[in-house]
Amino acid sequence: MPHYPLYLESGPKRRKTMVHVLDLLGCVATGPTTDAALEATPDTIRAHLRFLRRYNEPADPDAPFTTAVAEHITQGEWLGNGSPYLVFAPDLKPVTDAEIETLLRRFHGLTEELASWAAAQTPKQLDAPPEDGGRTARAILLHVLAPVGGVLSAALGGATGFSRVAGAAERGEMPVVDALRLLDAMAAERVRATTPEERTFVRQRPPPQHPKEVRTLRKALRRTLEHYWEHLAELSRRPGGPPL
Repeated sequence: MPHYPLYLESGPKRRKTMVHVLDLLGCVATGPTTDAALEATPDTIRAHLRFLRRYNEPADPDAPFTTAVAEHITQGEWLGNGSPYLVFAPDLKPVTDAEIETLLRRFHGLTEELASWAAAQTPKQLDAPPEDGGRTARAILLHVLAPVGGVLSAALGGATGFSRVAGAAERGEMPVVDALRLLDAMAAERVRATTPEERTFVRQRPPPQHPKEVRTLRKALRRTLEHYWEHLAELSRRPGGPPL
């Protein structure tokens, strides 16, 4: 039976919490409290397994599994929101060639889930404010685009061209669907071109900003996949959103 260790980050008083399922890299569940996030985790895992199966990974969303909390971080900045400053022990593992292809396939799948859904929407639908408030679908998609290059650049010491694409989409000079697919191709090219040293290198941001902030390629890929999954799930909860 599969077993999934859970890595949690919680804000003050263990309220807003994000659960990271690192054995399903990219899978995260959130909730306004730790209990709510843990309660949402099994359904999130099954949704993620359905997604993986759609992209030809050996996943059975109907099979039983177990979970247990492996780590719970409650001290730090931006906790509960996918803090960029956190590093879990698995983030320090080198990334193999086979893993890179698997993770890029997942990134491509997440991109296509978002892009295909967005392409089927009218501009009016993308720009319509949701009835319960919050960002428009277009604003969410633009938010998804924004950090991809920065996260890769922080881990690898450089990743050019990403901000130009995200900026063009933000200014309306490039359709958001085209920007999503272009960044997918650019990320795949940059990650496949990494050297063995880049795949194992551990960078530490120097003081005085965040002296304990650790950056690795695995962490960069984790954060990128989680970011896309989190906002795909956000859109899926809206009427007419992409199905998970």
